[in-house]
Amino acid sequence: MTKEVIIEVCAFNLESCINAERGGAGRIELCGNPTEGGTTPAPGVLIQARKLVGIKLYPIIRPRGGFYFYSADEIESIRQDILFCKSIGCDGISIGAQKLDGSLDVDLCKRFVEWAYPMKATLNKAFDLAPNLHQSLEDAIDAGFERILTSGGKKAAIDALDILSNLMVLASDRIIIMPGCGLRSYNVAIIASATQAKEYHSAARVDIANPLTYQNPLVHDLGSVFNASAEEVRLIKANAEAALI
Repeated sequence: MTKEVIIEVCAFNLESCINAERGGAGRIELCGNPTEGGTTPAPGVLIQARKLVGIKLYPIIRPRGGFYFYSADEIESIRQDILFCKSIGCDGISIGAQKLDGSLDVDLCKRFVEWAYPMKATLNKAFDLAPNLHQSLEDAIDAGFERILTSGGKKAAIDALDILSNLMVLASDRIIIMPGCGLRSYNVAIIASATQAKEYHSAARVDIANPLTYQNPLVHDLGSVFNASAEEVRLIKANAEAALI
């Protein structure tokens, strides 16, 4: 009997949210600014996304790119963003914070979780930046997170199979471990077979060509559009489920 997994799609626009749901994703991590690794989406995007999709919506709450050590003003902006997400019916948030020594800021993360309630909270890649992942795991549990998004402290999940497997054992049923980063349909079976995880995170993205018939060749600051592919989401889910024992 095939075991069902949950695919969380990291979506950077509304079309990706729609494609994620069409492809069978169970949850969306909605982000802005892909070049910075994801920041808090604009309010209008959040409102429209909540109207468009029926699956769980967990926006990332991150006021800027870079490190996860925040000033008092940034923390207040985070609080307001969390309350806004709650007010429009989001199911949870993706968030994290560090101390100056790189470890997880447990006290601040507890405040994030409290502000979000009854929404749930996923610990984002701040987990992987900590100097000791085993301590970071215990800190995440203490802070009250529902799950941890992790590539095992490596650039991509495929590079950290032993670490991810060990985290799965250490976590047991205390918190969900969700492998992610560089996860695609062609490698998810390897990750699933090694970890036996029940949740996976992927952008499942394809580059979208500019549809305009004219583009000034002297302007190069437009950036790129990355859309999640419904077919890639379907393949990730199918391949992960087939690899579970």
